[in-house]
Amino acid sequence: EHVGHRGSRSCSGTVSCRNAAHVLSMLLDVMCMYLKWTVVCPAGAAPLKVQMPALSPTMEEGNIVKWLKKEGEEGAAGDTLCEIETDKAVVVLESSEDGILAKILVQEGSRGVRLGTLIALMVSEGEDWKQVEIPAPEPITPTAAPPTAAGPAPPLTTTPSAPKQLRLSPAARHILDTHGLDPHLAKATGPRGLITKEDALKLLNQRDERRPAPPAAAVTSPAPVTVSAPIAPSTGRPTFPPLSVPGKPGMPGTFTEIPASNVRRVIAQRLTQSKSTIPHAYASVDCDLGPVMKLRKQLATEDIKVSVNDFIIKAAAVSLREMPEVNVMWSGDGPQALDYIHISIAVATPRGLITPIIKDAASKGLQEIAATAKALAKKARDGKLLPEEYQGGSFSISNLGMFGISEFSAVINPPQACILAVGGTRAELRMAPHNPDGPVLHTQQLMTVTLSSDGRLVDDELASRFLEKFRTNLEQPQRASL
Repeated sequence: EHVGHRGSRSCSGTVSCRNAAHVLSMLLDVMCMYLKWTVVCPAGAAPLKVQMPALSPTMEEGNIVKWLKKEGEEGAAGDTLCEIETDKAVVVLESSEDGILAKILVQEGSRGVRLGTLIALMVSEGEDWKQVEIPAPEPITPTAAPPTAAGPAPPLTTTPSAPKQLRLSPAARHILDTHGLDPHLAKATGPRGLITKEDALKLLNQRDERRPAPPAAAVTSPAPVTVSAPIAPSTGRPTFPPLSVPGKPGMPGTFTEIPASNVRRVIAQRLTQSKSTIPHAYASVDCDLGPVMKLRKQLATEDIKVSVNDFIIKAAAVSLREMPEVNVMWSGDGPQALDYIHISIAVATPRGLITPIIKDAASKGLQEIAATAKALAKKARDGKLLPEEYQGGSFSISNLGMFGISEFSAVINPPQACILAVGGTRAELRMAPHNPDGPVLHTQQLMTVTLSSDGRLVDDELASRFLEKFRTNLEQPQRASL
């Protein structure tokens, strides 16, 4: 009306109305453009949260080994985002949705990341990943008991905030672990609270400055002091632990704390659980590997390469099929018979011992067992085993013969009932049985195997019959349909 009123002073009413409509139209266009820009270009894109998942049944925390995608890279559902070290192996984390990796919140090398911790943010395709909204950390507040009506009002106390997730660079972590320093004492100067190498070195220098100086008498003593090397006891161990600081002389009684990986900690827990809760029983038998060696040579002429361990796996699986009462496990309610024969083979890796599984080994041929065992062993050493490839075995085999061990006893892998410890081969002179020309000495290639069995499930008599069945199947490969 104001515009129309001003226009009426110099123009007709029709012209002034047209001018007013034109101005209003321009104002509406500007408002529409503003609203459209506000919807299309929001202040921050809504993120898709990527949390630390449970990649194994016993996993409580994980380590971020390596990020396989960078910030700003697009990915589809099923693409690998990062490598996570669990309590069993290194497993890849796959994306569950299509989108763009917008922000990495937990960097490579971070250890002890609890389950459910937010490790990264993604946005949907078409959104500006640089404008992702980083949610505020959710504080963990302890639950308080409800106040009583009769009691006085409790005093006002400050609730301690939840412990902040430490973020360390690889170099800083190495320095702190090597010198046994508490990372909580370091003052972080890096981006987003990252403890850098310089922060770790500063903490190390502060600790050295706080150390008391040596007594003056020891410095001014004119007589030279000759320190002889410690005499090692009969066990071969030194009289005091190793030096605590590399390059500096250590005091007797000091030690260097070696950080344990998640795999090492779980192995320690499982071994302690096994030896403290399972009544182990042991039985050993010698097996003649002559027929196996002969069959290996015949297969080699046909360009079929198999190992002695492949014959052992097949013989154990066939023996379990013929004696299903040994193919059992202990559950919370008691014995449980298994309808599958999955052989767990122990593989030594830099991270610790892991047991990948050859599934349905009794129904597989020898060549298929050899190929499967070789592939699983490589994946185990590379840390690429999937959870289903090392969980759910029914019987374990541990072979130390290639290390020159003649015989040993292994620890049962719960909840399994048995584990077969295999030693190396040795040549022995023995009397040839059923020789028409009389007693004749001949050389045998013998191998000692020791069965560790759960006394609650497999008693001594049953274990003895199983070892006899295993020896028969191994010494007569054709009988086991190898």
